[in-house]
Amino acid sequence: DCGGVMQKLCRAIGVAQVDLTPDYPVRLNGYGGRRLESEGVEQRIRAKALALGGDAEGPFILITVDNCGVPEWIRTEVLKRLASKHVTSERFALCSSHTHSAPMLNGVLPTIFGVPIPQEHQRSIDRYTKEFTDQLEQLSLAALADRQPAQLAWTKGKVTFAKNRRKPTPAGFQNAEYPEGPVDHELPLLRVTSPDGKLRAVLASYACHCTTSGFNKIHADWAGCAQLAVEKAHPGVIALTAIGCGADQNPYPRGSYELADKHGQSLADEIARLLKEGQFTELRGPFTGVTKRIELPFDKLPTRAEWEADAKKTGAIGLRAQFALAKLAKGEKIADRLPYLVQVWTFGRELAMVFLPGEVVVDYGLRIKREFDGQRVWVNSYANDVPCYIPSRRVWEEGGYEAAGAMVYYNRPARFDGSQETRIMGAVQSLMPKAFAK
Repeated sequence: DCGGVMQKLCRAIGVAQVDLTPDYPVRLNGYGGRRLESEGVEQRIRAKALALGGDAEGPFILITVDNCGVPEWIRTEVLKRLASKHVTSERFALCSSHTHSAPMLNGVLPTIFGVPIPQEHQRSIDRYTKEFTDQLEQLSLAALADRQPAQLAWTKGKVTFAKNRRKPTPAGFQNAEYPEGPVDHELPLLRVTSPDGKLRAVLASYACHCTTSGFNKIHADWAGCAQLAVEKAHPGVIALTAIGCGADQNPYPRGSYELADKHGQSLADEIARLLKEGQFTELRGPFTGVTKRIELPFDKLPTRAEWEADAKKTGAIGLRAQFALAKLAKGEKIADRLPYLVQVWTFGRELAMVFLPGEVVVDYGLRIKREFDGQRVWVNSYANDVPCYIPSRRVWEEGGYEAAGAMVYYNRPARFDGSQETRIMGAVQSLMPKAFAK
């Protein structure tokens, strides 16, 4: 019982976690050069959940997952199973850490290996995908069952190991503040405490790829290392890590598990500092969740003749063309646009949290915080789906991997038509309450 003056700050909040580590070899996603199933476990991977609010108004559930990307179809399936618990799409957020050392899930980066996946490997992927989906359902139910009075508060810190991996071009991004390309070093932090002030959970988000290591063993990269370091410093606490708009951001330096530990520890150290001396803002509510589904058109699609020519090539280009021709042979059409779900949660007037699907470049996070009151806005990407890279107009015009080259690994037929930033920002603007205007 919260009691007294703190009663207004209390919410029913549940916290839970589940181990996602398979006890059998399975293909890892994220790097196309791998041809073997996983060769062991260097670090166990997990999913964590926060459940907020009661059943009457419909609870909020936020899940973080140590995985390269969770497809929307899995989210939809879990939501279907949770319908009896009054969980709706607007109030359900699923955030992938984008570690490149976790098992492949069906529906994400299907052409990344450039060759068909052997049947025996596919069976393991199918098995893991089913188990993974079941585990997310169980995790959600466990978090709902754990709900008890608690307070929610948030603040921001700073961590600096992320660097822009794109080389600035003379005609591209020019800004004295970002001589090596734009970055977003903010570390938003959500704190869950019991009525007596005991820490129960923390959620942090940072705009950076989880690509510190690239070996063929299961590992949660810096995001998982940060969770472990926080939990070691605070026994009994559950630490969740989401990713901001970090599609064009890499951890530096990188290349080893030791560096993943170092980056994770730097994040954990900043969390420790914030917990000790940070100026937290209490989140009183009311809490709201809204979504808007839009479509992002692709550029001109290849003709059948162009698909046939590509199908003779090796690597991902050839495999994507073979997939396309197989669809056409069945009388199916190649989609000329990408469905895209924009989500905004608000916690009273104190915080607006934006969730964007895909590998979203840093320009989006910076722009959203620039156009609204950036001191009260938190932006997550890799959220609810990871369908492909989402370049800004600037990155799209500059070209390169994030703008177009990576689409082949996601089995997308072409790059976007250039309108994607305008469309996404329009959706964010339509969902964001006026209270968060500058």
